[in-house]
Amino acid sequence: MGLFKRSRKQAVEISGLGSLLIARRLDDLRAAPVGSVVVQQKGERELVYCFHPGPYQVDLTPFAAAPEMGLRLRFVIEANPRVSQQRFDLYLFSEAGEELNLADFGEAVQGDVQHELAQGGLELPPCTSLDEWHAFRAGLNQLLYTRFGVTVDDCVPVDLGDSIDYAAALRARAAAIASAPAANVSVTAAIANVAVADASVPGLAAASAGLPAPDRAADAKALRRLFLELPVLSSGIRLLAIPPGTEIFQSHQAILQRLSLVVLSVGSMPSLEWSAPNQPLESAQQLRRIAQSQAAVVALDEGWSLLAQLQMQSPAQWPERADEADRVLANLEYHLAERRVAFAAVDAQPSERREPKL
Repeated sequence: MGLFKRSRKQAVEISGLGSLLIARRLDDLRAAPVGSVVVQQKGERELVYCFHPGPYQVDLTPFAAAPEMGLRLRFVIEANPRVSQQRFDLYLFSEAGEELNLADFGEAVQGDVQHELAQGGLELPPCTSLDEWHAFRAGLNQLLYTRFGVTVDDCVPVDLGDSIDYAAALRARAAAIASAPAANVSVTAAIANVAVADASVPGLAAASAGLPAPDRAADAKALRRLFLELPVLSSGIRLLAIPPGTEIFQSHQAILQRLSLVVLSVGSMPSLEWSAPNQPLESAQQLRRIAQSQAAVVALDEGWSLLAQLQMQSPAQWPERADEADRVLANLEYHLAERRVAFAAVDAQPSERREPKL
């Protein structure tokens, strides 16, 4: 049985739903408008969302270095009758917050597409041939369905040169970098060098001084995503139709076993603020823990992309994909293990790089 239950209700209108707004969280006293879908999370804490299935249209920039080259994407949110748990429902409850608007969702899709093109998960070469375009479309369709639970209805290249000022975008990017808070440098320095240690590490209290307050909400959101999504990702990998062969079967089972241990690790993750009962954790250590949980989420996103590739692979591609799975799992295991560590040596400044002597 799935974690979420869908239904339809008729009630008052929510402004923008179905156009600029994709989904909205509801309280107990509100109902959903006509034509929308209501999703309710099962459990002690009742969470309810309503969303409109679309269609929606967004313009994406597949290559950050060429913002005038775009893709016009038209998508819908459809229920897959073959599964009991819809991927979009999971996306809502793990990432949407109070509401999900079209602009933010378009940025999330664009970020994933750019990442996959940079990593080689998708290929969109210059002067794309018809076969290359079909291969890109197939990969894009599978990626967006696996990662977000949306179905691509149409995707065409567009020239965004008239709507995007590249020079202004570069100036804005440079201004954002220049105006970044100096505290960010301190945070980076605080987590630059990590080694397992105890509470009596010299200079640890000094390293905490002057750092920004830990963003507990960011850590909670990252752990919530890991807790909700990792079991579903593991289930997707378990249901893959793998090629025949003892070695491939053993590789598949090893991946599933490691994923099970990762899920267990997330389910028993210690609290951010405490190192032990009645022992609060200092700010520098909390910042380090938050950085590790967010890094684990990056590996989780790579896991969803990997699942999309595995679902489309040919038997000859399994060894390559198995190596990629090993890398993603290694990152998950490392960052979750570091998130569990209560005390680590934190340097106030990153260590100086030393060149080897001849």
